[in-house]
Amino acid sequence: MNTQMLKKRREKLAKQLKKDEMLFVFAASEPSYPHYFLQNNNFLYLTGLQIPNAVLVLGKSKDKHLYKIFIERGIPEREVWEGKKMSLAEAKQKSGIEKVLYLDEFERNVDLRLNFTKKCYLNNIQTSLNSPLNKEQSFVRQIRDRFPKILFDDLSEIILPLRTIKEKWEIKQIQKAIDITGKGIKQIYKKAKAGMMEFELEAMLNYEVTKAGLKHLGFKSIIAAGKNAATLHYESNNSKIGKDDLVLLDVGASCNNYSADISRTFPVSGKFTVRQKAVYEEVLNIQKEMIKMIKPGIGFPELNKKTVELITESLKRLNLIKEDKEYKKYYMHSIGHHLGMDTHDIGKRDSVLEVGNVITIEPGIYIPEEGIGVRIEDDILVTKDGYKNLSESIPKEIEELER
Repeated sequence: MNTQMLKKRREKLAKQLKKDEMLFVFAASEPSYPHYFLQNNNFLYLTGLQIPNAVLVLGKSKDKHLYKIFIERGIPEREVWEGKKMSLAEAKQKSGIEKVLYLDEFERNVDLRLNFTKKCYLNNIQTSLNSPLNKEQSFVRQIRDRFPKILFDDLSEIILPLRTIKEKWEIKQIQKAIDITGKGIKQIYKKAKAGMMEFELEAMLNYEVTKAGLKHLGFKSIIAAGKNAATLHYESNNSKIGKDDLVLLDVGASCNNYSADISRTFPVSGKFTVRQKAVYEEVLNIQKEMIKMIKPGIGFPELNKKTVELITESLKRLNLIKEDKEYKKYYMHSIGHHLGMDTHDIGKRDSVLEVGNVITIEPGIYIPEEGIGVRIEDDILVTKDGYKNLSESIPKEIEELER
C-alpha cells in the first residue's frame, strides 16, 4: 500500500464526516503466543500499518480534517524479548500521516475534542448481549460515562462505499491469493488418494500457501469428503476419504489481508460415478449461467431468485423433489457474497453490483442421504462490460478433473 493510495482513502472517508464528528479505528490487539498477528482490516485499509494496539483518529471541525495515529512506545528493556517497536518516523513514513504520537498521549489529545464532539464512529462496536466487551465497546462506555450527549455509530456504514469498490492494487492482491490457492488445489487434485485423511489434503494446501510467502489463510479450510460435504460449514477435516467419495474443497489464501474464496468438488478415484456426474453437471451448468448474468446494475436479490429457479429445476431432474418449495432441503444458502479484506466482505446482501465489486458465485446441491455434496465457487470481478472470472484457471470441468 503506497501512501498516496492511503491518503486518498482517508480523504474520501473524512469527507463523509459532518462538523464535530470523530472517527476512531483501533488496530488489532497483540495475540497471545503462539498465534500470528492479524491486523484489523479497517485499520490496515486506512493506515497500511501492521502493528498491534494502535489507534487512528479522524476528526472534522468546521472545514478542517484532523488525522492522527497513536502507537505503542518502545521499551528498551523488552527489545531483547519482543524486538523493536515501530518508531514515530517509521509510522509517519509508512502511513503518510504527519501527526504520529504515542498511546500514552492518547487520552490527553482526544479529551478536549470530545467536549465539542456530537458523534463518534468506531469499528467493532456491534455485538450480542452474552459477548464480553471488546476494547472498542469499553472505549464507548468510557466516553458515554463522561460525555453522555455524544452519539455512536458503527464505522461500517461510512467505509462500506469505499471498501466494496476495489482499486487496481486491491484486485492484484486478490488475484495473487486466488492464484496461490489454485496451485494448492491443483496439488490436491494430483496427490489425493482414497484412504488419506482430509487433513492431509489441507496440509498440501497449507504448504503451497506458505511456500509462496503468504502467512495466512482467509478462513478455516473446509476439506469435506463424502457425506461431510453436505454440512455447509464442516471444518473438522479429520475423516478418512473413501474410495468412491467426492471431496469438496472450500479454501482461500490471504495476500496482504485480501482473501480468495474458492470451492471445487472432485472424485478422489479420478472418475465420477453416474450419479455424481449427474449432480455435478447440474451445479456446474447453474454456476456458468449465473456467472453470465454478472454485470453492473444487477442486484443480489435478482441473482438469488434466478439461482433458486435453476436449482429447483435441477432437483426435479435429479428426482429429489416434486414441489418447488422443497428445494431448501438440498440448497440452503445464497448464491454469493462480496469478497475482499474479509472473506465475507462488507457489502449488503441486497446490494446492486457496481464496477469494481468482487463477489463469489457458489451454487451447490447437498444430498446427505446419498453422501453427496457439490459446490463450485469462483471469484468474479464486476467490470464495465460485465465480468471477469478471476479464478477461471482453476480446473472445474469434468474432463479436466478426471484427466
